[in-house]
Amino acid sequence: MAKIILGLVGPIASGKETVKKYLEKNYGARGCQFSSILRDVLTRVSLPHSRENLQGLSTILRQRFGEDVLAKVITNDVVKMGSDIVVVDGIRRMADITYLRKLPNFVLTAIDATPEIRHERLVKRGENVGDAKKTFKQFLKDHQYETELAIPLLMKKAKFKLNNNGSLVDLYKQIDKLIAQLQ
Repeated sequence: MAKIILGLVGPIASGKETVKKYLEKNYGARGCQFSSILRDVLTRVSLPHSRENLQGLSTILRQRFGEDVLAKVITNDVVKMGSDIVVVDGIRRMADITYLRKLPNFVLTAIDATPEIRHERLVKRGENVGDAKKTFKQFLKDHQYETELAIPLLMKKAKFKLNNNGSLVDLYKQIDKLIAQLQ
């Protein structure tokens, strides 16, 4: 079987990490995230992993070293991963898929849920500093950051779409169907 490279794009708290974890557990996939590069830097300089810091660092790196700086790193990582399925989580810009699209069997996949469901999940998981107490208004404002603006356009370019408004079982069925189609 040829390596499948599944690129996930979706708004904040849409379920990208959930899809990645399911594929890792049930299909032996390996995953990588654009945000892991940013988290490594923030840890190294002893700054909190807040959404604002992640977005700000991303913007600074891209402005200084080019829009595709993170895409180059991720693409190199994907090529080196020894797995039949690789999941790339956190695609946010056209530049993010420029290099990935050149790889054989790259498939851009969108995942979405309503803003209300996504906000509820974000608060519940509390992944980033400040998320657990984020109001719905603040959550919607986060979507106006530069790092989030191209996501709707990218989602329209996706070959496959996953609807994450339902239960985990519903999502898992969609993932299984997608992998069956790609194999």
